[in-house]
Amino acid sequence: MADEQRAWESVLSHLEGALLDGTLRPGDRLPGERALAADLGVGRSSVREAIRVLEVLGLVRTASGSGPTSGAIIVAVPGGGMSALMRLQLAASGFPVADIVDTRLVLETHVAQHLARAQPDLAASTALVDAMDDPSLTEAEFLALDQQFHLSLAEASGNQVVTATMAGLRSAIESYVTAGAHAVDDWLATAHRLRDEHRGILAAIAAADEAEATRAIRDHITGYYDQITIGKDQHGQATAAESR
Repeated sequence: MADEQRAWESVLSHLEGALLDGTLRPGDRLPGERALAADLGVGRSSVREAIRVLEVLGLVRTASGSGPTSGAIIVAVPGGGMSALMRLQLAASGFPVADIVDTRLVLETHVAQHLARAQPDLAASTALVDAMDDPSLTEAEFLALDQQFHLSLAEASGNQVVTATMAGLRSAIESYVTAGAHAVDDWLATAHRLRDEHRGILAAIAAADEAEATRAIRDHITGYYDQITIGKDQHGQATAAESR
């Protein structure tokens, strides 16, 4: 059902509650993926996604391997604006898609301009675009890489507020992007275009062309939104939940 939380969102909600009521405090370790998944009745991938959001928000730090220093440790508790951003993750599905797109334009054009000026290492973003070249990718896999590409650019900017807001909007963005993919007449052609546009964004950033980087990301976001029609009236006022 459209109003049901996806599994990872229920995990995030559970962990948020534990952080806010003091059940989890800085220095505590989260239960292992397997144990947490069993306790909450979800898959381990859902646990991983929720922990990744907490890591992006700067609330947990993860370490690979085994032993007492592995896993996820609480490094901060959400306060004020950070708590609001966590709640945004859960509330954003009810926002009008047009509002989500407008917010993306504000955030992502700023990110592209900054990256073109600052010239940080974009190896992670480039690797994601390269991964999107795999012709065996399913539509869902392609779109997951697409979403991670946009988040990776925000992370590369170093702006924690922008990154956290993008993470908070991730489920709402994914909802309308996925609904749109189901509606397009030729998904393979659309995927090819989106991949080329990603490379154009990276090329403009690498060339330190702030204006072109800004234009490229704006056209990329608005071009896809203009292409899709599912669930929109003449004003484009579908909510992310309605687009699922």
